[in-house]
Amino acid sequence: MNANITSYQKKKEFRLFVTNTYTDLVKYKKEGNKTHFNKLVLKISEDLKDYINRQFNSAIKKGHFPKNKYKADDIIDQLFIEIYDNLDEVKHQNDFYVWLLKKTNELLDDVFVDEEFDELFLNNIDDYTRPEWDELQEKYSTDGGGDLLMIEELDDMSYNHNDYTLNHVFIENKEQALVEKIDKDLNESDLQKHIGMVLHNLPTKMRNVFELFTKDHLTLEEIAQVRNYTIEETKALLKGAKKALQVSLLNRYSKE
Repeated sequence: MNANITSYQKKKEFRLFVTNTYTDLVKYKKEGNKTHFNKLVLKISEDLKDYINRQFNSAIKKGHFPKNKYKADDIIDQLFIEIYDNLDEVKHQNDFYVWLLKKTNELLDDVFVDEEFDELFLNNIDDYTRPEWDELQEKYSTDGGGDLLMIEELDDMSYNHNDYTLNHVFIENKEQALVEKIDKDLNESDLQKHIGMVLHNLPTKMRNVFELFTKDHLTLEEIAQVRNYTIEETKALLKGAKKALQVSLLNRYSKE
């Protein structure tokens, strides 16, 4: 759990840093000081590479994005222009972080091919047996689903750690006994691999909302802003991701 706490703290510190840069960015833009403006944006963008590469990595593995066609720096270069040209859209510094993620997602959406996802996995998730889960896990691992595809671009090696916990999946006490059994029988590495594998097979919208909620620690309202969803759609996508993960864990690990 220490890694998870560290990850959360880092995200919290980064968000505070981004928020505090807003006033200086406005000042530099008014002064026409592009040198200082760009230096500050560069500091912000280094941490955004984590988020951008997660999206690239997932899209590549799902077959909707050609490997090596784009790098995180391509998105960052465009982001420099977006921030400079549209900073006036931000009315308060506390809104800057969510606005920044929103702009980043818009740029990512522009380079991703529209996905026609297959709901077969979701529709049949209740029927998977433990051997079938193990086979799916083996295929995912063999295909490199858990590998870092763009590691050369990253300064922060913590990118390759999922840091998911059962608390991300089970938020109620209805299945507490089963949760305790899973927690006892399942080691940390297998938990991370299983959750990563299930998320990989979920529709992109569902996975993205779950990761924004768990990895980036955004509220439902903030996720709705970032992804241009309604609150109701955001709630439904998060609920769907958690439900799929719950069913998969219970079917695979709670039965003798």
